[in-house]
Amino acid sequence: MSSVVLLPYAPSSVAVARQRLSTDLQASGVFDHAIDDAVLVVSELLSNALRHAHPLPSGMVRVAWLQSDDHIEVAVSDGGAATEPRAGRPTLSSLGGRGLGIVEYVAESWGVRHDGDITTVWAILPAPNGVANGQVPTLREVG
Repeated sequence: MSSVVLLPYAPSSVAVARQRLSTDLQASGVFDHAIDDAVLVVSELLSNALRHAHPLPSGMVRVAWLQSDDHIEVAVSDGGAATEPRAGRPTLSSLGGRGLGIVEYVAESWGVRHDGDITTVWAILPAPNGVANGQVPTLREVG
């Protein structure tokens, strides 16, 4: 299962991306804990893009996800920034700078791809199917 969503370059897009991703993964039978992790990572990546980067030439940002049997890759693409995305090491009193550190902790791997003026920050997370973890299968899985 894969999805690509173009969203306005606006803070309200974070909630839209979270909802779309959560709904798709629930429909696929992904274990709830894995959904929570994927939603957290997308929130961090998209928030960083909105805070630090430019929109795509269309004025939008792109959020994509690809779910396989036991992993999910999430990616956020934007129009690039003056600096390279990297996990920071903020002090305890710092108000920000923890987003990519959280992604680094939750994801199995993450990185940055460049394609011309487009920057994509991606992360791969474990996403076990909920059926294997005692959740009830959806009708789509039974049929």
